Amino acid sequence: MIPLLFALATAADTPATTPIEAERAFAADAKTIGQWTAFRKWSADDAVMFVPQPANVHDFLKDRKDPPKVIDWWPTASYVSCDGKLAVNTGGWKRPDGSVGYFSTVWQRQPDGGWKWIVDGGDTLKKARPRPIRPRLVRAKCWPHLFNLVALPGSGISPDDSLAWYYDVKPDGSRTFVVRLQTAPRKTRIVITDKIAAPAK
Repeated sequence: MIPLLFALATAADTPATTPIEAERAFAADAKTIGQWTAFRKWSADDAVMFVPQPANVHDFLKDRKDPPKVIDWWPTASYVSCDGKLAVNTGGWKRPDGSVGYFSTVWQRQPDGGWKWIVDGGDTLKKARPRPIRPRLVRAKCWPHLFNLVALPGSGISPDDSLAWYYDVKPDGSRTFVVRLQTAPRKTRIVITDKIAAPAK
């Protein structure tokens, strides 16, 4: 029994090695340790969520208690920079009341090899996204210094310039989130375009 308990503890402490594994572990934690506790655990110190304006997740969730029922979510695709240091997952979610939607989350590799999310957002849908056993995995092609940009507030670029993302939030709370991936020498392709309407008043 002791070796088994040790093995389980070791597995729990092992960082997720891919952004898809991180997303699944994050969703699983929400069910076991609490939704907002998991959001805090898996986010970087400067992580942002939209409420509807961008807000630091740790400030926004500081005094919030975990809801008794949690959102269930799953990845459908993962876009990863060539150097493997930045990724954007997208997928579906379902609330306890049965409503469904989608999310897009930016993940950043940490010094210990694990992952933390730095931007999280999404919106509702009329029909749920599928729940694939193997989410689509797309890795950027490896040609350096394509973007040659400096990340500004509301944007980010992988260290090798092969993946870039940005969001634009209007005063009414509507926003756009875009992810661009390097596909060939000096060529990129937009792989995610999320357009979120202003919240109802």
